[in-house]
Formats: sequence, structure tokens, C-alpha cells
Amino acid sequence: MAELKRTLGLWGAAGIGIGAIIGTGIFVLIGVASGIAGPAVIISFLIAGLTALLTGLSTAELSSFITESGGSYIYTTKAFGRLPGFVVGWMKSFDYIVGASAVSIGFAAYFTYFAGIPSAVGTLVLVGSTWPLILMVLNLRGMKEASGTNNVLVVLKISALILFIAVGGLYLFTHGDFSNYHPFFPRGIAGAFSGASIIFFAFIGFNTIAVIAEEVKEPEKNVPRAVLISFTICTLLYIGVSVVAVGLLNWQVLGLSSAPLEAALRVATDNFLVLEFIALSALFATTSVILSSIMGGSRALFAMSRQRVIPGIFSRISDRGIPTLTVLITGITIGAIVLFTNGNLDWLASVFNFGTLVTFLFINLSLLQLRRTMPEAKRGFRVPFYPVTPVIGVISCLLLSFYLSRNAILVGIGWVAVGILAYAVNRKRYQVIAEGVP
Repeated sequence: MAELKRTLGLWGAAGIGIGAIIGTGIFVLIGVASGIAGPAVIISFLIAGLTALLTGLSTAELSSFITESGGSYIYTTKAFGRLPGFVVGWMKSFDYIVGASAVSIGFAAYFTYFAGIPSAVGTLVLVGSTWPLILMVLNLRGMKEASGTNNVLVVLKISALILFIAVGGLYLFTHGDFSNYHPFFPRGIAGAFSGASIIFFAFIGFNTIAVIAEEVKEPEKNVPRAVLISFTICTLLYIGVSVVAVGLLNWQVLGLSSAPLEAALRVATDNFLVLEFIALSALFATTSVILSSIMGGSRALFAMSRQRVIPGIFSRISDRGIPTLTVLITGITIGAIVLFTNGNLDWLASVFNFGTLVTFLFINLSLLQLRRTMPEAKRGFRVPFYPVTPVIGVISCLLLSFYLSRNAILVGIGWVAVGILAYAVNRKRYQVIAEGVP
């Protein structure tokens, strides 16, 4: 069986998780969600964060005793069999690609803004479809090189968010004007939940650590720790940023901005270097998410190929220990989706969230099933308050799914149907091959 190389330590794995989480969600979609929820976008972040945390805890336990590459695909396969596992792996691969396409558009929006280029749709699409191809080439150089680049980007974007919270928070407290927080629920509780269904995009990414578990040293310990470290750091930053952003700028104005964090910070300071660093950090953030998504998406396809639920050719590994073909497919498809959807960020984010909620649902269900069927497995981490935690995780995923757009649900269901058809054809093909072997 083809195996990947273990090159990542605890902080390298956590860096990939943070790199996959912090991106378009906080730098771009906070504006979209604020326009839906108003100041209650703070509550939206809490709702989305709680939903993601419940699944993060389940992922931490599962990854502490299942250390193969593949994450949710492997968990579901072990818990419920090959077909359910394939459906989850198919959706997860699709999610990485669609999510990275959405983030690529966010990168393009900030790039044109920072470079002073008119942000016409054509320009956004050109930049958004080209950048994933450049990062795909970096992925082909090797996991160590890609991870090193990602870690530099992670440090830069965390520094920018801390600076935003510090400068904006100091302004709010010294001026004592908190009028932008009223009314707190202009669209009611439903607005907060609708905002959460969009901003949920901002918390996705920790599962990437589980997907690349086979490339992490001592995965039984380091993968669950990295999941929890990355989630904790990102959640604290998100809450701080959302509180400051809606305090600085009226939620309706924030909702119309293509660069909401910089627009909000302009209320607190006119320092050119600070504002430019915040704008530039959005490029760092979105770049690291695309980079991590190519890692995760290619490894998810690799894991399914190695299990023969998709053609085995996709499990071939280069001399550098990289699944070259799946990296190429992932990077090229990300760019193609940006091109063919004409850069529709809201639609892509909604489709992505549908697939992620399905994946998270099965992660929690897998934990419940494997606690029953594999009770003797040595676990380096155990979910607290079991079985309440994964059960609430299941319920929260189902609840948030009701606030997704109908088109996103239809696209997601259509993609599952295509996957099941592909699975049936591939299975029949392998049966024919097996029967022809003497």
C-alpha cells in the first residue's frame, strides 16, 4: 500500500489547521454575515463556533486512534462501510475544491484592492483562477516546503488580526461610543442563525489536520492536540474581531464592504502602515487557506483511491512523497470553478457549507458508532461528556442545514448522486478486473 512521509510535528500540523481555518471567512464573509445578522453577528460566530467545536472534539478522539490519511472518509468507512464512507469522502473532496474556489475569489478581491486595480468581475475571475495554479506548483515541491510557507503566512495573518483587535478595541474603549451595537438583533434570532450558516465557513479547516494524519509524526498524540490548538486560537481571534468590527462600523455599511476589516479599522485610525498591513494580511490569509485546501483535497482523493473506491491511479506517489496526480486535479479544478461560476462567492460559500455540514454530521455519527464497535481501541483523547457532546453535534449540524439556501442543497444532493453513480461504475470495473485474474 502506498504510504506518505511523516514530516510534520505538532506545530507544523497546527499551523496547517490554522492556515486552513483563517481566511475568507473572517476577512470577507464577516461583512456578508453582518449584513444578514446585524451586530448579532457576534452571536452568529458563537453559534457557528460551537457547532464546529463539537465536531472538532469528535475529530480529536477519532484521530487519536485512526491515523491513516483521509480524515472523515476513513472514519465513516470504518464506522458504516465503503459506500457511506465514499459519499463523505466525495463530499469532502468537493468541499476542499469549492471552498478553495471561494477563498480564491476573496484573495482576488483583496489583491485588486491592494494593487489599486479596478475590481471588475473579469479581473477578479482572472486573478482568482490563476492563483490556485501557482500554489498547486508549490504543493508539488513537497509537504515540508508547502508547510514551511504556510507557517510564515499563518504568523503574519495572526499578527494582523491581533493588531486589528488591539487598535480597534482601544479606540472603542477610549471613545466610549457603543451605539453601533444597537439594535443588537435587527433581523431577530433568525438573522443570527442565518448569519451563522454563512459564517460557519470561517471555522472550517481543522479537519485538514486529520486528513493529512499520515504525514504527521506521532499522530496519535499530535493530531488531536493540533486540532484543539488550531480551533482554540482561531475561535478566540474570531470573537475578538467580530466584537470590534461591528462596534466600529454600522452593520449595514459593513455588510456592503468588499474589504470589511479595513473599512472598520479606518474608523479607528488613518495610519497608512496599519491599514495596508491589514489589507495585505488578507492576501496572506486567503493564500494559506488555498494552500491548505490543495493539501487536504488531494489527500482525500488519495485516500479514496488507495481504498479502490476511485481508480487506483490517483494513489500514485512521487519521489518527493507527494500524490502528484491528485494535487494537479485539485489545483486545476479550483481554478476552473472560479472561472465557470464567474466568481460568485456567496453561492460557492453556501454550497461549501452544505457539504461540510454533511461531513461533520458523519464525523459525530462515526464517533458514536465506533465507541460501540471498537470499544477496546487505545484512544489518546476522549470526548468529554460523551455521548451528549456528539449527539448535540449531530443536532446542531441538522439545525444549521435548515438555514442554507435551497440552491446549495440541490447542488449538494446532485453532487452526491453523481458520486454514487461513479462509485457504482468503479466498483463494477474492479469486480470485472478481479474476476479476470486467474
